[in-house]
Amino acid sequence: MAFVHSLLLFLHLLGMAGIVAGFLMQVATDSAKAPKAILHSSLLQLVTGLILVGLAEMGGGAVDHIKIGVKLVVALAVVVVAILNVRKPATKLGVTAGALAIVNVAVAVFWV
Repeated sequence: MAFVHSLLLFLHLLGMAGIVAGFLMQVATDSAKAPKAILHSSLLQLVTGLILVGLAEMGGGAVDHIKIGVKLVVALAVVVVAILNVRKPATKLGVTAGALAIVNVAVAVFWV
């Protein structure tokens, strides 16, 4: 079970890296064309995050439901912004997705 948890955590962090990389690609090239990496990575983060919470609940570990709720709302906002960015590309949407992903990391790290 530890391997499954580590694999899911790895994929979750990889999703975060994909969002930030897509955001940086869009800003660095100053292109309105949105990389689909932001969308796919945000969906990967959402799914793996939900599975990680489910595993923590099943394992009997303490889960801060308010923190998870805040992270879920931010993750859903990233997915919505990523979908909008693919449908109608704009650099400011890429910046918003990247900023929200960084906020989600900050919540994960600093909310104790």
